[in-house]
Amino acid sequence: MQAHVPFDKRLKKIVRRHEKMANGVVRTVNSDGLIVAKPRLYRPRFPLKGLLAVLFLGFLFKGFLFAYLGEAAYGERVAALQGGSVLEQAGAWVMQPDPVTMLAATGIATVLPQN
Repeated sequence: MQAHVPFDKRLKKIVRRHEKMANGVVRTVNSDGLIVAKPRLYRPRFPLKGLLAVLFLGFLFKGFLFAYLGEAAYGERVAALQGGSVLEQAGAWVMQPDPVTMLAATGIATVLPQN
């Protein structure tokens, strides 16, 4: 039974390495020409592109509302939100007109049909 201990140890090491390779492998060639596959390390990344897309769409939505409702009606609705609960007050803070919203609204107003 002692003769199988090194074999079992090597087998466990191979199985562990194989499980790590579920994320893919990186193959390198040694100086002697041997191709060695090593597991690719998994590093979760922050979804920056997704965050930027959400911000862009949020400003576009605010600009659409501002252009569709008009400055007076938009201001009234934001003021109504400011008198509400904490969540509504947070929404009012987010929905306040800013320079990016105004820029988007002017671009969208050219496309929207006039009432």
